[in-house]
Amino acid sequence: MGLGRTWSVALHGVEGHVVEVEAHIGDGMNGVHMVGLADTALRESKDRVRAAIVNSGCSWPQRRLVLSLSPATLRKSGSAFDLALALAVLGAQDVVTPDSLTGTALLGELALDGRLRPFDGLLPCLIAARGAGLKRVVVPEPALPEAALVDGLDVFGATCLSDVLVWLRGLRDLPRPEPVARAAVHSPQPDLADVVGQEDARLACEIAAAGGHHMLLVGPPGTGKTMLARRFAGLLPPLSDDDALTLATIRSIAGRLPPGEPLSHSPPLVAPHPSSSIASLIGGGTGIARPGSVSLAHRGVLFLDEAPELGPKLLDALRTPLEEGEVRIARSEGTVTYPARFQLILAANPCPCAPVHDRDCVCPSSARRRYLARLSGPLLDRVDLHARVYPATTFAGPDGAESSAAVRARVLNARTAAAERWAGEGWQTNAEAPGPALRSRFALPERVVRPLDLGLRSGQLSARSADRALRVAWTLADLAGDPCPSVEQVEAALYFRERRAA
Repeated sequence: MGLGRTWSVALHGVEGHVVEVEAHIGDGMNGVHMVGLADTALRESKDRVRAAIVNSGCSWPQRRLVLSLSPATLRKSGSAFDLALALAVLGAQDVVTPDSLTGTALLGELALDGRLRPFDGLLPCLIAARGAGLKRVVVPEPALPEAALVDGLDVFGATCLSDVLVWLRGLRDLPRPEPVARAAVHSPQPDLADVVGQEDARLACEIAAAGGHHMLLVGPPGTGKTMLARRFAGLLPPLSDDDALTLATIRSIAGRLPPGEPLSHSPPLVAPHPSSSIASLIGGGTGIARPGSVSLAHRGVLFLDEAPELGPKLLDALRTPLEEGEVRIARSEGTVTYPARFQLILAANPCPCAPVHDRDCVCPSSARRRYLARLSGPLLDRVDLHARVYPATTFAGPDGAESSAAVRARVLNARTAAAERWAGEGWQTNAEAPGPALRSRFALPERVVRPLDLGLRSGQLSARSADRALRVAWTLADLAGDPCPSVEQVEAALYFRERRAA
């Protein structure tokens, strides 16, 4: 009887858990038995592993073979366990020595001829292996650029099972990842100078970028709503190393990691189609839920064009991630949590017929109200800035318009001021500052917040919208270089909260 032991990693959301993979060859009826809560794709791996071992020049045991994945109570899924299962079987046959596998995680899907194939979610698997104290990891060679993002591990790349066997016997070295070259902080993006006019909307974009606020743009088609949104990400500061790694982890799980630039410091812009489902927007799917658009936009921008066409149910699903910066998706196989701290930009036409000029509208006032009412009050209450986009009145070129670089310089200065103010609190932007803190430790004089009090008494503001207007006022102060907001800046914040867009 023989026993082989290797290690792999199981994914649960963005977290990885090291799994001990054991193979036991003993007496009994010839067959393969897998235990340890394996899903369908993993249970099918025994056929892939058998073919890969045989086609790599090794023998398959003709006795009772038990494959165990521990901890047994943790559900495992996917095809990344193939290489670990194959080496555990070969270890049980003494084809490889137990010492050669000590402290080594083995990750990769096997083809029937023994080739190693990449899989989704490698990055969080490597982070989990490092956290568990494993020192070496073998991955498919095409995944080496992604594996290079994790420090503190000896990573090796292999093209097939035979390469791993020769390496474990000490007869050949395996390729190692090249050092990660920091990509350009900001890749070329469309310039804000391309937008003609729209001073109100441009100012709203600047305020939103400076404070991390959500924004709604309403106007007829062809007035520049999409142009403004597409240029918004170019106003944001680069991602920190931690945020860039978190975003790369989410992309790795979703299978969206760019092959040429696995670690990007540019804020993402995600624009799902209006026909998207809740699962594609929030996250979901069969088995363990996968990340959706809100997570792929982490620390970047989620742009919903033609927002009323998405429907109330889908739009209202955004409430929790807007407030908490994460999504929790419950399934029968467990609950997963994905980061989702993004800036939301909504774009909408003023009515269903959407003419270029309001004078051509054929919709009755009730139809216009019903159309924009698809954006529910609780959702709009979480949107800090409401701006109207008007039809252009001139065909003048963009020569006199301010460029993205000029606006971005002011945004970076404002963000620096906010980061210094909130440094001791753990917040990065004004939009993250909670209302109780703004009303207590950072309370403004009564005369400054009087416009907010009047709005609350008249019923025009909710407590949440008053807090959000206060955050926008702090952003306006940061843009102006003031130490704290003035009453004029509070009134300006309220100007952008009025339902002028409706």
